[in-house]
Amino acid sequence: MKDMSKMLKQLQQAQSRMMEIQEELNARSMEGSAGGGMVKVIANGRHEVLSIQIEPSVVDAEDIEMLEDLVTAAVNDAMSRVDKMISSEMQKMSGSLGMPGLM
Repeated sequence: MKDMSKMLKQLQQAQSRMMEIQEELNARSMEGSAGGGMVKVIANGRHEVLSIQIEPSVVDAEDIEMLEDLVTAAVNDAMSRVDKMISSEMQKMSGSLGMPGLM
């Protein structure tokens, strides 16, 4: 019975720590870019786009499709970086709990 109580306490601590980590990750931001940095996107851990920066030289009224492609690529890059950040932190957490492969 003590083992079960101990396990429940550990799970509660893990859940609490997981919530703390999620809040920390939500507050972090990552930058994605495309076109050699001509388009930059900042996204947070909630996968929300916070800002988009576009170098004026890539704005061409005759080639809007290229600009759209660059923005799309930069957003996808930022989201990929956010996903990697979250995955890395969750792996660290699962390892610290002595439960490798939990996430």
